[in-house]
Amino acid sequence: MPSQKIIIVSGASSGFGAMTVRGLADAGHVVYAGMRDITGRNTAAARDASEYAQTRSVDLRPIEMDVSSQDSVDAAVEAVVAEHGRVDVVVHNAGHMVLGPLEAFTPEQLVGVYDTNAVSTQRLNRAVLPHLRGQGDGLVVWVGSSSTRGGTPPYLGPYFAAKAAEDALAVSYAAELARFGIDTVIIVPGSFTTGTNHFANAGHPASPEVAEAYEGRYGGLMDQIARKLADLAPADADPAEVARSIVRVVDTPKGRRPFRVHIDPADDGAETVNRVGDLIRREFYRRVELEDLLGPALPAD
Repeated sequence: MPSQKIIIVSGASSGFGAMTVRGLADAGHVVYAGMRDITGRNTAAARDASEYAQTRSVDLRPIEMDVSSQDSVDAAVEAVVAEHGRVDVVVHNAGHMVLGPLEAFTPEQLVGVYDTNAVSTQRLNRAVLPHLRGQGDGLVVWVGSSSTRGGTPPYLGPYFAAKAAEDALAVSYAAELARFGIDTVIIVPGSFTTGTNHFANAGHPASPEVAEAYEGRYGGLMDQIARKLADLAPADADPAEVARSIVRVVDTPKGRRPFRVHIDPADDGAETVNRVGDLIRREFYRRVELEDLLGPALPAD
């Protein structure tokens, strides 16, 4: 894979995505910052990315990509391939958090949360993986969450479930892409109560009367969770470390990349549980003689 990589990042208008595209561009890569409605709601985000590129003399390009639309995702990937003839890295970062008692969310809301956090990765994969398979090379980075294995406080159920689904997809894809020479890394951020827009932009239940029924027993719960999470995190917790971790794995040679990278300042236990789960996965693959699927096929010497 060339040292300068062609990279597509979903959900790049804010938060981890915005930090990541800037970090990758600063590292010398050609980076496409996927975001929806760049001539509307995300006009300012697209403009800021373009201005960053101009000011820093880096190659950072906002691109229209609505991960809820296969046509939009296909068009974005086709535009990148038409420009460069290849894609080297895709970063699944698009996500959306919701807050509130699980019962108060409608089934349709759960479908929406699953779509943004999990199903959207399938749209992007179906658009980009034919190119990576054809190249016999590439890297898929999944931005997950420590909530899939660590301590999970109440009132975040739809988000936690959707991120768990994303993690399961990432693990399955890792094995199914290995023989094509495509590498997989799962980035596992913990809770960052400052420096991102996760909590500020979170969605809320469509049934406020149901949410109100929980207030008698669970009043003030979200404030308590936010306060305690902030207390658990060290004063120097920096969400930009997530972006720096992604830059490091992109720049690490194939075959030497870690399967998971945890960035969890509050230490909610996910790293411990994932270590056990990934060990069991490795041992099982050895038992069924599929050990080669634990890492990407490397070019013959």
